[in-house]
Amino acid sequence: MAHGTHDFVPDPRNDAILINVNGALVPRAEASVSVFDSGFMLGDGVWEGIRVHKGRMAFLDQHLDRLWEGAKAIAMDIGLSRAELERRLYDTIDANGMDGCHIRLMVTRGIRSTPYQDPRVVISPATIVIIAEHKDPLPATVETGLSLFTVHVRRGDPAVQDPKLNSHSKLNCITACIQAAQAGADEALMLDPHGFVATCNSTHFFIVRKGEVWTSSGDYCLGGITRGNVIRICRENGIPVFEKNFSLTDVHGADEAFVTGTFAGVVPAHTVDGRQLTEGRGPMVERLQGLYKQLIERDIAERGRP
Repeated sequence: MAHGTHDFVPDPRNDAILINVNGALVPRAEASVSVFDSGFMLGDGVWEGIRVHKGRMAFLDQHLDRLWEGAKAIAMDIGLSRAELERRLYDTIDANGMDGCHIRLMVTRGIRSTPYQDPRVVISPATIVIIAEHKDPLPATVETGLSLFTVHVRRGDPAVQDPKLNSHSKLNCITACIQAAQAGADEALMLDPHGFVATCNSTHFFIVRKGEVWTSSGDYCLGGITRGNVIRICRENGIPVFEKNFSLTDVHGADEAFVTGTFAGVVPAHTVDGRQLTEGRGPMVERLQGLYKQLIERDIAERGRP
């Protein structure tokens, strides 16, 4: 059965979690936002996925940097300082008794007075929702990996909607995911407007060729936190890594392929467009998975908490 990087081991504790809605901790079944909320109505907002390991939020500074950068780009006032938002994040996991979990932090422009796109009709501060769930990736996903299918849906030109914005407007990625699923694959591989490989619908994409690690130029994809950290550990460990344009011919002839994301980390892609590259994870992916785990341990060891 097809699956994606965000498939997880079900945990009954999630039925009773408290969700943070604008600073109030609300039972899951009662958590809600207004039908006039900018995120619900128009996808007007930005978000982050954050991994909690041993009671600490991994790479939190990088995630908050990206959140504030996105909010500034769309002229949205988050309404909290970074310290206040960090305190709210930790209040949420503490209230749920969580030592390890996955957080979805969502910030929208707030409530509108009427269904209309002009931000000047917003009548409330930003809406801030924090959902922390007991979630671990499926072991099979991390060990044996995914199949990918190249879809017709392209990553957009920045002049249309900049793909570097981690916005709530994800319809292009959703349509890509639908096409891949209908083709029998786990996730979609997306090209840029020039036909070069860009990224996947919910993760970033890498290939391995002759001991080198390649990823896209980054011009048409989100500034991925895990993507950047994988590039970092390659450089720190003498692994040749390149951000460059490459084509599907390079992909289909690769020795290995993998995807990266906050939830599952480094995940092998064993098959692309019906071409099997590996039977599960290859040696480079296995090495990078180990190095990435070490980087997380280093990051949380250096990180305090409010």
